Amino acid sequence: MRETAERRLQDRRRSKPSLRKGRLLHVRSGLSAEKTLLLRIGLVAALIALVIAVFWFDRDGLKDQIDGHISFPDILYFAMITVTTVGYGDIVPVSHTARLIDAFAVTPIRIFIWFIFLGTAYELVVQRIVEEFRLSRIQKQLQGHIVLCGFGHSGFIAAQEIVSKGHPADRIVVIDESEERIQIAAESGFVGLLGDGTSEETLTQACVGKAKAVIVSTGRDDTTILVILTVRHLSAATKIVANIKQEENIKLANLSGADLVVSPPKIGGYLMADAVETSHATPFLCDLMSAGGRMVLNERRADPDEVGLTMAEVSAGMVVQVHSHGRDIPFTERNRYIIQPQDTLLIISPPGEVSQSR
Repeated sequence: MRETAERRLQDRRRSKPSLRKGRLLHVRSGLSAEKTLLLRIGLVAALIALVIAVFWFDRDGLKDQIDGHISFPDILYFAMITVTTVGYGDIVPVSHTARLIDAFAVTPIRIFIWFIFLGTAYELVVQRIVEEFRLSRIQKQLQGHIVLCGFGHSGFIAAQEIVSKGHPADRIVVIDESEERIQIAAESGFVGLLGDGTSEETLTQACVGKAKAVIVSTGRDDTTILVILTVRHLSAATKIVANIKQEENIKLANLSGADLVVSPPKIGGYLMADAVETSHATPFLCDLMSAGGRMVLNERRADPDEVGLTMAEVSAGMVVQVHSHGRDIPFTERNRYIIQPQDTLLIISPPGEVSQSR
């Protein structure tokens, strides 16, 4: 029932007219470079054949300065030098019809063929060289960056929050199959990589092995789990944070290699349930999670002068939890638990306090 309701809601959303202006459809070509090149060669050949046919049927309007006779080889020769704008003057149009055909029929075809030549050269050669050069420069600079697989609404908010917490925007690599989303990412200052997040080649280009963390938010649990498996195959040490919608898939994400799984529907359910009985708890929690909030949640190693104190005696903020050698010490132990060396503190503190890396 739930899946049927969700499907109906999605169908209803798709049926609504788009209010965005400009280009609405972005389609990636399914053709390989070889097939694209062959297709364009065929188109050029067809256009040249059309020019030959036009000149052949109007051959009486042409004059050969050498022997005065227009043969088919002459037409073929004249068509080629006309299309390529070479022109030696040995064959010329002499009638008004021939000149009008050359001006209004052959010239547009000639321009279109040159557009095909230049566009193909740029797309298959120049653009590829430029993109590979830029990518190689970016890859050399990537170290301790964040890779974001999926730039939907959740991914966009995550990227903004990461920047708000002090991470440079140009050290966030966004991977998405949507050209429109990649363009939005680039305009926001991120490094956009158009491709499939489940592809080893794409993830290798994003240097996941040198990344501080990989955030996987593809919008589909099955795709997210496949991305997790691929990232973990490429790097055993990179931290993986995954966005999982269905609760039954959380275990699969953990088994696939995710270090931390976030379930927005589950978290949203908790917040809404709190909002029924309270008026201030939900806004406070949202404020606490946001980088622009009045209070922030920091995670850092215990300072040497904090070792030996209880959680309640730490003056840098309110310690709400301690992670010690695989154990989570809850807030209820704040007056009894003694902080040990190498403990990780979870502290609520005013914004601006620099948190240490875990």
